[in-house]
Amino acid sequence: MIGTRLRAALLTLSVTAGLVGTAVAAGATPAPSLSCRGAGIDPAAQLHHRTQTLVEAPATAVWRLHTDVAGWPAWQQAVTGARRLDPGPLRPGSRFRWTTPAPPTPTTPATTLVITSTVGQVQPGRCVRWTGPAIGAGLRIDRGVHVWTFTPVRGGVLVRTEESWTGAQIEADPATALRYLAAGLDAWLADLKTTAEAR
Repeated sequence: MIGTRLRAALLTLSVTAGLVGTAVAAGATPAPSLSCRGAGIDPAAQLHHRTQTLVEAPATAVWRLHTDVAGWPAWQQAVTGARRLDPGPLRPGSRFRWTTPAPPTPTTPATTLVITSTVGQVQPGRCVRWTGPAIGAGLRIDRGVHVWTFTPVRGGVLVRTEESWTGAQIEADPATALRYLAAGLDAWLADLKTTAEAR
Protein backbone atom coordinates (compact mmCIF):
# COMPACT_ATOMS: atom_id res chain seq x y z
CA MET A 1 0.00 0.00 0.00
CA ILE A 2 2.74 2.48 0.96
CA GLY A 3 4.74 1.51 -2.13
CA THR A 4 1.75 2.16 -4.40
CA ARG A 5 1.16 5.58 -2.86
CA LEU A 6 4.84 6.49 -3.16
CA ARG A 7 4.95 5.45 -6.81
CA ALA A 8 1.78 7.49 -7.50
CA ALA A 9 3.25 10.53 -5.76
CA LEU A 10 6.51 10.24 -7.70
CA LEU A 11 4.67 9.85 -11.00
CA THR A 12 2.56 12.93 -10.28
CA LEU A 13 5.65 14.89 -9.26
CA SER A 14 7.60 13.92 -12.37
CA VAL A 15 4.75 14.77 -14.74
CA THR A 16 4.16 18.12 -13.05
CA ALA A 17 7.87 18.93 -13.05
CA GLY A 18 8.11 18.22 -16.76
CA LEU A 19 5.15 20.44 -17.56
CA VAL A 20 6.34 23.49 -15.65
CA GLY A 21 9.80 23.27 -17.14
CA THR A 22 11.80 21.82 -14.25
CA ALA A 23 14.61 19.56 -15.42
CA VAL A 24 13.89 15.85 -15.48
CA ALA A 25 16.66 13.34 -14.84
CA ALA A 26 18.73 12.57 -17.92
CA GLY A 27 17.56 9.43 -19.66
CA ALA A 28 14.16 9.48 -17.95
CA THR A 29 11.38 8.33 -20.24
CA PRO A 30 7.96 9.88 -19.67
CA ALA A 31 5.15 7.41 -19.14
CA PRO A 32 3.03 6.87 -22.24
CA SER A 33 -0.28 8.70 -22.25
CA LEU A 34 -3.35 6.87 -21.07
CA SER A 35 -5.78 5.76 -23.73
CA CYS A 36 -9.23 4.28 -24.13
CA ARG A 37 -9.74 2.19 -27.24
CA GLY A 38 -6.64 3.79 -28.75
CA ALA A 39 -7.56 7.44 -28.07
CA GLY A 40 -5.85 9.59 -25.47
CA ILE A 41 -5.44 13.22 -24.48
CA ASP A 42 -4.61 15.93 -27.01
CA PRO A 43 -0.91 15.27 -27.79
CA ALA A 44 -0.40 18.90 -28.86
CA ALA A 45 -1.81 20.36 -25.62
CA GLN A 46 0.61 22.43 -23.54
CA LEU A 47 -1.34 21.68 -20.37
CA HIS A 48 -1.89 18.16 -19.14
CA HIS A 49 -1.70 16.21 -15.91
CA ARG A 50 -1.76 12.54 -15.01
CA THR A 51 -2.29 10.87 -11.63
CA GLN A 52 -3.55 7.64 -10.11
CA THR A 53 -4.75 5.98 -6.92
CA LEU A 54 -5.52 2.51 -5.62
CA VAL A 55 -9.16 2.17 -4.61
CA GLU A 56 -9.72 -0.70 -2.21
CA ALA A 57 -13.18 -1.62 -3.45
CA PRO A 58 -14.61 -3.94 -6.11
CA ALA A 59 -13.84 -2.75 -9.64
CA THR A 60 -17.51 -2.98 -10.69
CA ALA A 61 -18.58 -0.76 -7.78
CA VAL A 62 -15.91 1.84 -8.59
CA TRP A 63 -16.94 1.89 -12.25
CA ARG A 64 -20.64 2.29 -11.39
CA LEU A 65 -19.91 5.14 -8.98
CA HIS A 66 -17.67 6.95 -11.45
CA THR A 67 -19.99 6.63 -14.46
CA ASP A 68 -23.20 7.59 -12.62
CA VAL A 69 -22.79 11.20 -13.75
CA ALA A 70 -26.03 12.44 -12.17
CA GLY A 71 -24.77 11.19 -8.81
CA TRP A 72 -21.47 13.12 -8.89
CA PRO A 73 -22.64 16.04 -6.70
CA ALA A 74 -23.46 13.61 -3.88
CA TRP A 75 -19.83 12.57 -3.45
CA GLN A 76 -17.63 15.08 -5.26
CA GLN A 77 -17.10 18.26 -3.30
CA ALA A 78 -16.15 20.22 -6.42
CA VAL A 79 -19.18 19.26 -8.54
CA THR A 80 -22.17 21.49 -7.85
CA GLY A 81 -24.46 20.05 -10.51
CA ALA A 82 -24.47 17.25 -13.08
CA ARG A 83 -27.04 15.85 -15.48
CA ARG A 84 -27.10 13.47 -18.39
CA LEU A 85 -28.31 14.88 -21.70
CA ASP A 86 -29.32 11.41 -22.92
CA PRO A 87 -30.50 8.20 -21.21
CA GLY A 88 -28.83 4.86 -20.67
CA PRO A 89 -25.28 3.78 -19.88
CA LEU A 90 -22.37 5.87 -21.11
CA ARG A 91 -21.56 5.09 -24.75
CA PRO A 92 -19.84 6.87 -27.62
CA GLY A 93 -21.80 10.06 -28.27
CA SER A 94 -23.29 10.27 -24.75
CA ARG A 95 -23.37 13.85 -23.45
CA PHE A 96 -23.59 15.34 -19.98
CA ARG A 97 -23.41 18.82 -18.49
CA TRP A 98 -21.87 19.59 -15.13
CA THR A 99 -20.76 22.59 -13.11
CA THR A 100 -17.83 23.31 -10.86
CA PRO A 101 -16.66 26.51 -9.14
CA ALA A 102 -13.40 28.09 -10.29
CA PRO A 103 -11.63 30.31 -7.74
CA PRO A 104 -10.18 33.67 -8.72
CA THR A 105 -6.65 33.82 -10.09
CA PRO A 106 -4.41 36.80 -10.83
CA THR A 107 -5.89 36.92 -14.36
CA THR A 108 -9.44 35.52 -14.03
CA PRO A 109 -12.41 36.15 -11.71
CA ALA A 110 -14.13 33.61 -9.50
CA THR A 111 -16.77 31.91 -11.61
CA THR A 112 -18.72 28.71 -12.15
CA LEU A 113 -17.56 26.63 -15.09
CA VAL A 114 -20.26 24.92 -17.13
CA ILE A 115 -18.77 21.86 -18.82
CA THR A 116 -20.52 20.00 -21.61
CA SER A 117 -18.79 16.65 -22.09
CA THR A 118 -19.17 14.19 -24.94
CA VAL A 119 -18.03 10.59 -24.58
CA GLY A 120 -15.74 9.55 -27.40
CA GLN A 121 -14.63 6.11 -26.30
CA VAL A 122 -15.74 3.71 -23.59
CA GLN A 123 -15.01 0.13 -22.62
CA PRO A 124 -17.35 -0.76 -19.74
CA GLY A 125 -15.46 -1.43 -16.55
CA ARG A 126 -12.10 -0.62 -18.13
CA CYS A 127 -11.90 2.93 -19.53
CA VAL A 128 -13.74 6.04 -20.65
CA ARG A 129 -12.68 9.15 -22.55
CA TRP A 130 -14.68 12.36 -22.91
CA THR A 131 -14.07 15.82 -24.36
CA GLY A 132 -15.66 19.23 -24.18
CA PRO A 133 -15.36 22.92 -23.42
CA ALA A 134 -15.62 24.55 -19.99
CA ILE A 135 -17.14 28.03 -20.02
CA GLY A 136 -17.66 30.54 -17.22
CA ALA A 137 -17.91 34.31 -16.82
CA GLY A 138 -14.41 35.55 -17.63
CA LEU A 139 -12.88 32.08 -18.04
CA ARG A 140 -12.86 29.59 -20.90
CA ILE A 141 -11.16 26.28 -21.57
CA ASP A 142 -11.73 25.66 -25.27
CA ARG A 143 -11.26 21.90 -25.11
CA GLY A 144 -10.62 19.48 -22.32
CA VAL A 145 -9.83 15.83 -23.05
CA HIS A 146 -10.17 13.47 -20.10
CA VAL A 147 -9.19 9.79 -20.03
CA TRP A 148 -9.85 7.35 -17.18
CA THR A 149 -8.65 3.74 -16.89
CA PHE A 150 -9.65 1.13 -14.32
CA THR A 151 -7.34 -1.85 -13.78
CA PRO A 152 -8.36 -4.60 -11.35
CA VAL A 153 -5.48 -5.45 -9.00
CA ARG A 154 -5.14 -7.44 -5.80
CA GLY A 155 -7.23 -5.67 -3.18
CA GLY A 156 -9.12 -3.33 -5.49
CA VAL A 157 -8.74 -1.31 -8.65
CA LEU A 158 -5.98 1.00 -9.85
CA VAL A 159 -7.66 4.13 -11.19
CA ARG A 160 -5.56 6.28 -13.52
CA THR A 161 -6.61 9.56 -15.04
CA GLU A 162 -5.07 12.03 -17.47
CA GLU A 163 -6.48 15.30 -18.78
CA SER A 164 -5.36 17.95 -21.24
CA TRP A 165 -6.60 21.53 -21.66
CA THR A 166 -6.30 23.82 -24.67
CA GLY A 167 -7.32 27.43 -25.19
CA ALA A 168 -5.62 30.78 -25.60
CA GLN A 169 -6.77 32.12 -22.22
CA ILE A 170 -5.41 29.29 -20.09
CA GLU A 171 -2.29 28.89 -22.23
CA ALA A 172 -1.44 32.54 -21.45
CA ASP A 173 -0.90 31.56 -17.77
CA PRO A 174 0.13 27.89 -17.89
CA ALA A 175 1.55 27.65 -14.37
CA THR A 176 -1.74 28.76 -12.80
CA ALA A 177 -3.84 26.58 -15.12
CA LEU A 178 -1.72 23.53 -14.39
CA ARG A 179 -1.93 24.10 -10.64
CA TYR A 180 -5.74 24.01 -10.79
CA LEU A 181 -5.86 21.10 -13.25
CA ALA A 182 -3.62 18.98 -11.03
CA ALA A 183 -5.48 19.86 -7.84
CA GLY A 184 -8.83 19.11 -9.47
CA LEU A 185 -7.78 15.64 -10.64
CA ASP A 186 -6.20 14.81 -7.29
CA ALA A 187 -9.36 15.87 -5.45
CA TRP A 188 -11.59 13.85 -7.81
CA LEU A 189 -9.54 10.70 -7.19
CA ALA A 190 -9.50 11.30 -3.43
CA ASP A 191 -13.29 11.69 -3.36
CA LEU A 192 -13.76 8.59 -5.54
CA LYS A 193 -11.51 6.54 -3.27
CA THR A 194 -13.13 7.75 -0.04
CA THR A 195 -16.67 7.17 -1.31
CA ALA A 196 -16.06 3.77 -2.91
CA GLU A 197 -14.18 2.42 0.09
CA ALA A 198 -16.91 3.55 2.49
CA ARG A 199 -19.65 1.59 0.69
